Amino acid sequence: MLENIRNIGIIAHIDAGKTTTTERILYYTGLTYKIGETHDGESVMDYLPYEKERGITVTSAATRCLWKDRTINIIDTPGHVDFTAEVERSLRILDGVVVIFCARGGVEPQSETVWRQADKYRVPRIAYVNKMDAVGADLFKVVDQMKNRLAAVPLVLTLPVYQDEVFSGIIDLIKMKYFTFSGTLGNEVKEVAIPEEYTEEADKWRLLMVESLAESNERLLELYFDEKPLPEEMLLRSIRENTVNGSMVPVICGSSYRNIGVQSLLDSIVEFLPSPLDVDRAEARSLDTDEAIEISPDIGESFSALVFKIVSDRHVGKLVFARIYSGSLKAGSYVYNGNTQKKERVGRLVRMHANHREEIENVAAGDIVALIGLKDVRTGDTLCSETSPVLLESIDFPEPVIQIAIEPKTQADQNRISEALAKISFEDPTFKTVYNKETGQTLISGMGELHLEIVAERLAKEFNIDFNIGQPEVAYKETITRKAEHITRYVKQTGGKGQFAHIVLSLEPGDGFEFVSKIVGGAIPREYIPAVEAGVKQALQEGVLKGYPVVNVKATLLDGSFHEVDSSEMAFKTAAMLAAKECMKKAEPKLLEPVMSLEINSPEEYTGSIINNISNRRGRLDSMEMSNSAQVIKGFVPLAELFGYSTVLRSLTQGRAGFTMEFSHYEESHFAS
Repeated sequence: MLENIRNIGIIAHIDAGKTTTTERILYYTGLTYKIGETHDGESVMDYLPYEKERGITVTSAATRCLWKDRTINIIDTPGHVDFTAEVERSLRILDGVVVIFCARGGVEPQSETVWRQADKYRVPRIAYVNKMDAVGADLFKVVDQMKNRLAAVPLVLTLPVYQDEVFSGIIDLIKMKYFTFSGTLGNEVKEVAIPEEYTEEADKWRLLMVESLAESNERLLELYFDEKPLPEEMLLRSIRENTVNGSMVPVICGSSYRNIGVQSLLDSIVEFLPSPLDVDRAEARSLDTDEAIEISPDIGESFSALVFKIVSDRHVGKLVFARIYSGSLKAGSYVYNGNTQKKERVGRLVRMHANHREEIENVAAGDIVALIGLKDVRTGDTLCSETSPVLLESIDFPEPVIQIAIEPKTQADQNRISEALAKISFEDPTFKTVYNKETGQTLISGMGELHLEIVAERLAKEFNIDFNIGQPEVAYKETITRKAEHITRYVKQTGGKGQFAHIVLSLEPGDGFEFVSKIVGGAIPREYIPAVEAGVKQALQEGVLKGYPVVNVKATLLDGSFHEVDSSEMAFKTAAMLAAKECMKKAEPKLLEPVMSLEINSPEEYTGSIINNISNRRGRLDSMEMSNSAQVIKGFVPLAELFGYSTVLRSLTQGRAGFTMEFSHYEESHFAS
C-alpha cells in the first residue's frame, strides 16, 4: 500500500547525531537486536572501514524498517561538506527528510547547506533537536535560529524536561502528557501527567502551536475561539497538511545517545511526513513525443525509475540503487535505459540494509531498491519500459574544486590504478580523473582534502595499490571577458578526398555554455551544425592561458560555407576547434579560482589574529556574531590559500578554535595569473 510507505532521509551538520539516531531507529523498530555506536566503530550504517576508523559517515547508506504498520525506507547521509553530493543525490529521490540539529551547536554551516538542498527539491521535513542532554543545550535558541537563518516556520511539538538538571523526558504538546523512556535502552515508554513546574510553559507552547495551525484550518479556528476541545485527530491532520505542503516544520526534541525521544520521532515520521502519493508527481519527458509528462505513482502504470547511486561490490559487481516512480519490476526481466537507449536485463533485485542484502522477487512504485546485473548505467539515468520510454529529471552535481597528482610506484600498479580510479569515479560523480598530456601526470580531483584522503585510502586498502601522491592543487578555470569573432577556413588536400570547412564563429561571456546557430539559407547543411558545437565544446576543455577548462561562454555560429565533395562532420568539427581557440585569444581570457565560504568558531580573544590572517590570505570578512560565548567569524577565502589551514588556526588559537569551509563560487584570480 503506497500510503503506508515513507521514503525519508536523515540529514545534518557533521556530528549532530545522524548515525546515532538511525541506529536507535533500527533498534526500536526491531531490525537490530543491539545498538551500534559510532564512537566504538560498531554502527550498522557506517560499515566501511574508513567510516569506522574516523567515526564519520562518508557514503549514504540505505535501510528499511517497520513502525506502526508503516514501511520506512531510510537513507542516512554524510554530514561532512566534502560529501555533500551524497546528500544531493539522496534528496533528489526522497519524499521527506528528518533534519537533525545539535541542541548546543544549533543551525551550523552544513545544516544551512543541507537545508538549501532540501529547499531546492521542495522536500517536506521534520526537525529533530538532538543532544538535549548536552551542557548548553537550548531548544528555543535552535528554534530562533531556524527562523532567522533558514527562513523556516518551526512548529514546536515537544518540550524537554530536566529533573535535577538531568534531561529526563519530553512533554508532548499534542497529547499534553509527559513521556519518559526507561528500561533496556529506553524501550519502556511511560505516559504520565506533566510535572507541575512545567504546566505553565507547556500551556504557553501548546497555545502557540494551536494558533499557528488555526491560521490554516477554519474548523480548528472555530473550535479554538469557542474554547471547545480540540480533537487529537484534527491536530495531527492539520500538522501533516502543513508539513507536506512545506509551510511548517514540526520540531521534536530528544537525546538519541541517552535513548530519549526517538520513538516520538518515529511517530512523527509516520504521522507527518508524506507517502509517495502525497508529494508532487515526478516530471519526465516522453522519448516518443518529446513532451513533458507527469509520472503517476501507480503500480498499474508503465515502469519508470531513477538511478541515484552506483556501488561496486566485489561479490556481485555493480549495485545500482534506484527509486521506483511507477509500475513494477520483476527479477530477471528487462529494463530500457532512457539515457543510453539500450535494453538490459536485471539479474536480481535486493533490498539493502546498509551492507547486507535481502533478495526479493519484485518491486513496485514507491520502493527504493538495488538492482544487480546492469552494466551500461550511470548515476542519474532513467530506467523505464521500452514501450513507454521516458527521461526523468537527472541529478546535478557540483564540480570538483581540488586536485592532486597521483603516481603508481610500479608498472604493475599502473594498469590497476586506472581501473580502480575508473571504478571510483563511476560511483562518485564529484570525483574526476584526468591525464595531463604535457606533464604525463594523472590528476585526481574532488570536493576537498578529506574527500581525496578517503579515495587514497581506498586505493591502498581496497585495491592494494602502491602509489605516491603530490601536493593538493586548485582546480582553476578560465573564462572570457569580451566578445570576439574569427573566420576559419579549414582546407586540407590529400591524394584522395580533401577536407573543407568554412565558418564564422563568435564567442562572448555567457552563463554556463550556450550554442546558437544563425545559419540561414543552407549556407552550412544542418547535419554539420552539431559537429561545430562539438568542436567548440572540445576546444573549451583546454583554455589558452594555462590549459584549464573554459566556462561561461556563449558561442554563435554566424556564417560559413561548404564544399559538395570535401566537406564532412570531421572537417567542421576541426574548423570549430581552431576558430574557438582563436576567439579565446582575442576575447581577453581570465583565470578563475574557487573561493570557499569559511566559518570559524573561536574564543573572542583570538578574533583580531584570525581576521588579520584571513586578510593575509586574500580573504574578505562577511560577518561576525557571538554565539554561546564564542565568536563566529564568516568570510570568503580563495581555496589556494587554505591548504593546511587547520594547523595554522590551531597555532593561532592554542587549539581552541574550529572551522568549516565549503565551496562558494568561482571568481577572477588576481594572484594565480
